[in-house]
Amino acid sequence: MLSRLVRLPSTWISFGIILFIVLLGFFGPLLAPHDPLAGGGTLLAPPTFAHPFGTDYLGRDVFSRILAGAPVSVLSALEVAGIALVAGAIPGLLSVYLGRAFEWLTLRLVDTLIALPFLVFAVAMTALLGNGISQAMLSVGILLAPMFYRVARASAMSVIASQYVESAVLSGSSTAWVLRRHVWPKVVAPIGIALANAAGAGLVIVASLTFLGIGVQPPAPTWGGMLASDLGYLDYQPYAPLFPIVLIVLTVWALNLAADVLRDVSGESGRILLKRRALRRAKKRAVRRPVPIPRES
Repeated sequence: MLSRLVRLPSTWISFGIILFIVLLGFFGPLLAPHDPLAGGGTLLAPPTFAHPFGTDYLGRDVFSRILAGAPVSVLSALEVAGIALVAGAIPGLLSVYLGRAFEWLTLRLVDTLIALPFLVFAVAMTALLGNGISQAMLSVGILLAPMFYRVARASAMSVIASQYVESAVLSGSSTAWVLRRHVWPKVVAPIGIALANAAGAGLVIVASLTFLGIGVQPPAPTWGGMLASDLGYLDYQPYAPLFPIVLIVLTVWALNLAADVLRDVSGESGRILLKRRALRRAKKRAVRRPVPIPRES
């Protein structure tokens, strides 16, 4: 599948943007030219050379605050996706093998999580565990876990009916060996697609919670918190919300594009897609190639 991925331009575009955003999440505060918490005498200033994105209502450099807020916004979205992956994919795979009691219990738990109001549950968990970013991400990750559970379970059920898996079970192979050797390679592509979608959803949810002041309290910079603070000064800086919004939209778009690419190249559909593209390129080259004119003898 990796060889098919590198042959698609969409792969390089999506993963390039994702890599840039992830690096921004790790090294953003180190690149900030000003102290993101230090105010100045120039309030609501337009973009200048010293302040590329202008200043906010307290005179703080907006560009520095966006860079400093990248770790919370980006890494929290990755944390949400990781929690959802572990809490959903592993029980989904095991539900196929550990008997009817475990299957019934996990299915009822997943149905309960799906029925819970999303924002209400996140607010309640944050109030119960404390208003911290880790508590908020834990609650959001648990609510996204049913997506991974269903994807992993459906993919595993389509694999266990195959003859080579039945042969491995009849030959005495353990459940852990069958999952690692036969089931996991077949379900990694659907889980990768779900992981990309969950990371995009996690970023939007993190921005929504920080917009409401849940998880991270001002004056700590976050992309969602900057959107909330900009709403009261739109008359002076109507362009101010564009800076965090562009980063959020660009990241979610790149993650959705990566999910589409993984979906296109996985399985037989990926081979058919690449064959069709190769035939189109061959036809275009054949049309552009000049036809030799036979000379008269």
